[in-house]
Amino acid sequence: MMNKIDLSAICQIQYGVFIVTSFSNDKLNGQIATVVFQVTIQPVQIATCLSKKNLTYQFVMESKAFGVSILSEEADLKFIGKFGFRTGRDFDKFTNTNYKKSVAGIPLILDHASGILDLKVNQTIDLGTHTMFVGELLSAEKVSDKKPMTYDYYHNVVKGKTHQNAPTFQ
Repeated sequence: MMNKIDLSAICQIQYGVFIVTSFSNDKLNGQIATVVFQVTIQPVQIATCLSKKNLTYQFVMESKAFGVSILSEEADLKFIGKFGFRTGRDFDKFTNTNYKKSVAGIPLILDHASGILDLKVNQTIDLGTHTMFVGELLSAEKVSDKKPMTYDYYHNVVKGKTHQNAPTFQ
């Protein structure tokens, strides 16, 4: 009978490293996320999971839309830290950041991205500390042939840490 929880076993689940973005009125925000995955093909729906403490969560709730930039292995710790360890409440993450806006106004980060996705929220699922947003894909673009960054690569090669609001924080 199995009743022990070995958190190192959970670390074997593979994740990517993404920037999830949104907007509220004329303000933009984005954050690093490791939980982004496709849930259906017809229509294409993508889910992400955001902490209720984060400004990006608030913006997605208000706008009912979010973007995903799939980071490549070329992203360095300084760039990742800009979106992962700073709050948009007192810092403009988009200064000196290359991005474009979707038709709906979602900022899509182009710096260090291999692909970008534009989504409208179809469903939210309350998970206690976090909310899962399921969005229908409105547009997608491959912006480079660079290899997407995995969470394992982020930890073992980039030597990055995990933010306390991340669903993967231990």
